[in-house]
Amino acid sequence: METIKSEAQEVIRELIDAARLKKGDLLVIGCSSSEMIGSRIGKNSSLEAAQAAFSGIYPILQEKGIALAVQCCEHLNRALIVEEETAERFGYEIVNVRPQPKAGGSFATTAWEAFDHPVAVEHVKAKAGLDIGGTLIGMHLREVAVPVRLSRSTIGRANILCARTRPKFIGGSRAAYVDELR
Repeated sequence: METIKSEAQEVIRELIDAARLKKGDLLVIGCSSSEMIGSRIGKNSSLEAAQAAFSGIYPILQEKGIALAVQCCEHLNRALIVEEETAERFGYEIVNVRPQPKAGGSFATTAWEAFDHPVAVEHVKAKAGLDIGGTLIGMHLREVAVPVRLSRSTIGRANILCARTRPKFIGGSRAAYVDELR
C-alpha cells in the first residue's frame, strides 16, 4: 500500500503543475480501488488501496488550497463527494446519499470519512481531473478538456488518465486570443 500512496503523491504533484491548478480550483478524481489491486473495476473493492491513494493525494491538495470532488461509482449515478463549503462556494445542489464500499466505492467512502463536512452533489465542472482505473470522469470536467500525459501511467495496477481544461476559443478568424492559459 505504500507504493500506491507514493505513486499517487507523484501523480497528483505532476498533475497540479501540468494543469496549472491554483488555490480555489476544483479537481475531480474517480478511482477504482479494484483496478489498483489488479482486479476488474467494480469486482474487488479495496478500502485499504483507496485509503492509501487518498492519503497520498488529499494532504497535497489541502496544502495548496485545491478543492476535491470525488466521483462515486455508477451505483450512485456518478454523484460526487465534496466538502459542504465547496458545494456552497460553487453553487452545487446537495443531494442525500452516503457512499459505502459497494455502493459509491471505496475511494468515495474514504473521502466521506476524511472530509470535515462531506456532502454529495450530482454535478461539478472541475478545472482538471484524474481518472484512476477507467472510472469515466469526463462528465465532471469543464467543456473543453485537454488530455495531460504524465511521466507515470499507473497507480498500483490501475491505468490513469488525466485532463486539464481550457477556456473555449470563440470568435473565428478575426478574434484575438490570450496566450496564457487560465
